[in-house]
Amino acid sequence: MKPIQTDKAPQAIGPYSQGIRVGDLIFFSGQVPLDPKSGVIVGTDIQAQTRKVMENIQGLLQSQGLDFTRVVKSTVFLTNMGDFAAFNEIYASFLKAPYPARSTVQVSALPKGALVEIECVVLAG
Repeated sequence: MKPIQTDKAPQAIGPYSQGIRVGDLIFFSGQVPLDPKSGVIVGTDIQAQTRKVMENIQGLLQSQGLDFTRVVKSTVFLTNMGDFAAFNEIYASFLKAPYPARSTVQVSALPKGALVEIECVVLAG
C-alpha cells in the first residue's frame, strides 16, 4: 500500500490518508468542499459545494498524473436528496461517457456541515 499525499486537495482532518494506492487501484477518501489552503468550506449551496468537491478530486487525480476518465466508481453522500438534480448537473460537467459506476445516499450530516461528500475508486494502471 502506498499513501497519496498532495497539496492539490485538502489535507486529512482525521486519522486517514487522502488516498491509498494498492496495485493498479487508488482509493480516494471522501472529499468535502474544503478549500485546500484555508481548510474552510466553500459555498453555501449544493452547486458551489459540488463544484469544489469535484475540483478537489481533480487535484487528487492530477497529483497522480490522471484525470476523471480513470474514475471507475464513486460514492456520493448528500444531506438532502432533494439536491440530487442540481448535484447531478455539476457532477456531470466534470465527466464524460462512459461514466463511472456510482452510488448515492442521503445522510443526516457530513463533516464541517458540508452538503456533499464524494469518495472514488480510480484505475491507475
